[in-house]
Amino acid sequence: MTRVLVWQWGRRGAGPRFAVELAAALNRCPGVSATLSLSRQSEQMQLTSPPPVDLPVTTYTSLAGFLRRVLTAPFALPGLTAQLRALAPDFAICAMPGPLDLLMAAALRRARVPFWVILHDAEAHPGDGSAAQMRLQAWLAACATGWIALSEHVAGTLRRRARRPVVVASHPPFAFGAAPPPGQHGGKLRLLFFGRLLPYKGLDLFAAALRLLGPREDIVVRVAGLGPEGADLAALRAMPHVTVENRWIPEAELGDCLAWADALVLSHREASQSGVAAAAIAARRFVVATAVGGLVEQLRDEPLARLCAPEPQALADAIAGLVGDPPKADVGTTDDEWKNMAEKLIKDIRKQALLF
Repeated sequence: MTRVLVWQWGRRGAGPRFAVELAAALNRCPGVSATLSLSRQSEQMQLTSPPPVDLPVTTYTSLAGFLRRVLTAPFALPGLTAQLRALAPDFAICAMPGPLDLLMAAALRRARVPFWVILHDAEAHPGDGSAAQMRLQAWLAACATGWIALSEHVAGTLRRRARRPVVVASHPPFAFGAAPPPGQHGGKLRLLFFGRLLPYKGLDLFAAALRLLGPREDIVVRVAGLGPEGADLAALRAMPHVTVENRWIPEAELGDCLAWADALVLSHREASQSGVAAAAIAARRFVVATAVGGLVEQLRDEPLARLCAPEPQALADAIAGLVGDPPKADVGTTDDEWKNMAEKLIKDIRKQALLF
């Protein structure tokens, strides 16, 4: 039996959810037993039915709390090491790097447990995170046995660094509850731009495409997510058929948010891969996405997705084409994709001959 510890100590967003799904998928793999470590402050732990967590860890809810945890980390190290020795994993996987992961890395080293880090991005996107966050990720990656990428696009950059073995997994669909087929409401086509409202997501490109389309009677647009206010959001907010919600969308609302939409628009100027695309696929929503980075790998074989050049006219044409000739909606199936990813991941890590 191969014992794997999956950890992610973030409070909200895709990281904790990815860890939950990965641990559950690993537990469905023959000959594998997975344990899970999450922050007690994470959204996942606040759900009505939280996931089973074998190693809950108190992290922080504020900057002051984070600084306290950093200062007291040396005192927490012996206890965390003892817990890891009791769990006795053969290796660990960090599902997404976070600010306190160097504490876990130190405890794993003391417990003689090798670990791999899933690096969702090889480099910071414009406006995404801070220099300090990327520095922490680099330090964690330098401590790891190996790196895991979720697209060949990211893996190619990591391999060029040639400091650690790299294996490639995928980003299976994120399911947030059942949703009716697109268009069943019988009204205008509902376009949703969802996620962190950051420059690399192409808000300017989306706004320019909507200007080219004009205020059509057959389209309504919703922009939902958290990001800095700026000219692009102001331009979108001024359009009569567009609603902008600049706020964090908690996981409890994601199912309803996706069910509202007929199609999700991913107007990225660059991308590693997309958790929003994964959620759209699971909900069987139409997707209009720019053909950049890892989005091509993620969506090129998806029948409900249409890829276009990262240009306003191409994006406008793709949206107009969706109105005039939408793909045939289907219910799809995503039940095995997490298990398939987990099985391949275990197989590829074993091939490195570093752990077994």
